[in-house]
Amino acid sequence: MGAADVVPGVSGGTIAFISGIYEELIGSLNNINLGNIKSLKTEGLSATWNKINGNFLTALFSGILLSVLTLSKLVAYLLEEQPILLWAFFFGLVLASIIFVLKKLERLNFAALIGLLFGGIFAYQLTKLGAMASSESVLYLFFSGAIAICAMILPGISGAFILVILGSYTNALQALNNKEIDKILIFISGAILGILSFSKLLKWLFKSYKNITLAVLTGFMIGALAKIWPWKKVLTYRVNSKGINVPLNEECISPFSFDGDPQFLVAIGLMFFGFFMIIILEKFGSKTTSVE
Repeated sequence: MGAADVVPGVSGGTIAFISGIYEELIGSLNNINLGNIKSLKTEGLSATWNKINGNFLTALFSGILLSVLTLSKLVAYLLEEQPILLWAFFFGLVLASIIFVLKKLERLNFAALIGLLFGGIFAYQLTKLGAMASSESVLYLFFSGAIAICAMILPGISGAFILVILGSYTNALQALNNKEIDKILIFISGAILGILSFSKLLKWLFKSYKNITLAVLTGFMIGALAKIWPWKKVLTYRVNSKGINVPLNEECISPFSFDGDPQFLVAIGLMFFGFFMIIILEKFGSKTTSVE
């Protein structure tokens, strides 16, 4: 999830979904509330920890944090030096994830089709948005974290890409790479507020409208495929943390129309690799769920 969330176009929520932990994640986050915090006095730390599924959340977010800290520079390097191969891998990964989530739909009725269409159009239009003016203010970074984390736990919608749109991606990545603790803590504080608030809405949607919610989330993933298609023509640029112009808005094109080396065979190989990684992860997740 951490590795996916670093890339502007791929969602950590997708990884949570296909690994079978998505609803447990939403439910566990929803359990972090004032009532359970107050139970610390009456029931003690151990009982409260169990109520919020503390072991699960600690293991998950430790893994995410470790991955973000260790892979952010590698991902930034690959985005600049080998973008086609990186996007090809993630394209295969998300494509397999769509098939997986579609199988989770209980029924493909009219309401589900509308939800699928809405999610697809919304996510596709999101990929076409340009970046807003960047702000260095503490408050802006705080709310950027709150908004981006909501996208990060939605399959198909990239929190990193939301940061790009908000103009905070460079600021956040630079703070991470330069170990600017004050900015990192501000961003994390906003993310905590956002994820705890948004998880309540997601839990209610899964409880009340699970099939339609799944359809909308699948639509998000389908619409996001346009963002991670490997072969693109650059329309507009943004300035990265090193002051270098990097692509922002792009147009999907055929690999045979690509201006330069399309790296076609290697890219197709990486697509298949990403695709079958998800198939294996799905089977592993299914076995883990059945054992539990």
